[in-house]
Amino acid sequence: MKDHLITGIDIGTYHVKVAIARVQKGARERAVPEIIGTGYAESRGLKSGYILQTADVARSVKSALTQAEKQAGVTVKRAHVALGSIGLDELYSRGEVIPARADSEITDSDVEKATTDSEERIADRIPNRAVLHSIPLHYTVDGAEVLGRPQGLRGTKLEVDTLFITTYEQHVSDLVSAVEAAGVFVEDVIASPLAASFVMLAKAQKRAGCILINIGAETTSMVVFEDSTPISLKIFPMGSADLTNDIALGLKIPLEEAEKIKCGGMTSVSYTKKHLDDIIDGRLATLFTLIDAHLKKIKRDGLLPAGAILTGGGSGVPRITDVAKRVLLLPARTATLELGNKHTKIKDSAWAVAYGLCMWGAADREESSAIGVVKQTKRGLWSWLQQFLP
Repeated sequence: MKDHLITGIDIGTYHVKVAIARVQKGARERAVPEIIGTGYAESRGLKSGYILQTADVARSVKSALTQAEKQAGVTVKRAHVALGSIGLDELYSRGEVIPARADSEITDSDVEKATTDSEERIADRIPNRAVLHSIPLHYTVDGAEVLGRPQGLRGTKLEVDTLFITTYEQHVSDLVSAVEAAGVFVEDVIASPLAASFVMLAKAQKRAGCILINIGAETTSMVVFEDSTPISLKIFPMGSADLTNDIALGLKIPLEEAEKIKCGGMTSVSYTKKHLDDIIDGRLATLFTLIDAHLKKIKRDGLLPAGAILTGGGSGVPRITDVAKRVLLLPARTATLELGNKHTKIKDSAWAVAYGLCMWGAADREESSAIGVVKQTKRGLWSWLQQFLP
């Protein structure tokens, strides 16, 4: 039996990151994948996560892959890919079914039919879009909420409230085409916020209720957990590049100098700390106000005991946790990437999505973790996608 190799490809607007992980043969069940190679390249051909030039993206992916393969000493043939553009969105729907058995006992088939019914009810609301993930949030039997799984219970009507994560069909098709043009078969496409949550959040945080905020260059994603289940996902068209632009305009300096200042680097530019703090606080307050508005929409504002966990390349900005606490009225901290292996080649949380993809690939559908919950309900993405591919 050979070691199980898993590859995750995170295609961001500014950078492509590739992580190759290994689960050793004979390893204990649910063993943490060991990162054996990483690759990093500048992204080309993208805007806010959308692919504008497939050939340019393919070259960036190939460059990052080559680095990772050389480091790991393997050749990558298959990979899991993250999707994180502003086209990602959520929809909620309720489906219902009458149990088929004569004794009214609910079966796996009834649960599947209820979920299918909830998806059919949103079909006319998502033209040109496809469902990436369908996640059951609540089951009720004859109007009473089920605490656990409904299979085996008896009743005259089963209902399910489902969260659907959707995206544009065309974008997924372009994403897959770009990766396969680099010579790699795409095994699966996963929403980036979910992939990051697999490694950035502890079980206790997801159980109590928390929000993971991933600040990228041009977009910021958020995913809310409650009772160990993702209950909301949103992408905002704002990221750390906007803060760089604000600093450049506010201090009237070149973008290169503004980027250094944002990252805490040395510069010859003269400025007062208060002026810089005002610029940073203004942009961050705008971002967290958008996030708080969404929390109000789903009635979770100020109600997540484990608070806000900040990650991504933009999470290292000074004072970011202070602004998050003030605007969101929640505990807030910057996440740390704990991979469980001191020899890992991944160094910071900007790699969370790539490593999360490896965790996804190594996980089993029967797991009780968030990965297992989503995997159990993963749709057959390729059934509709293949018609768009050459």
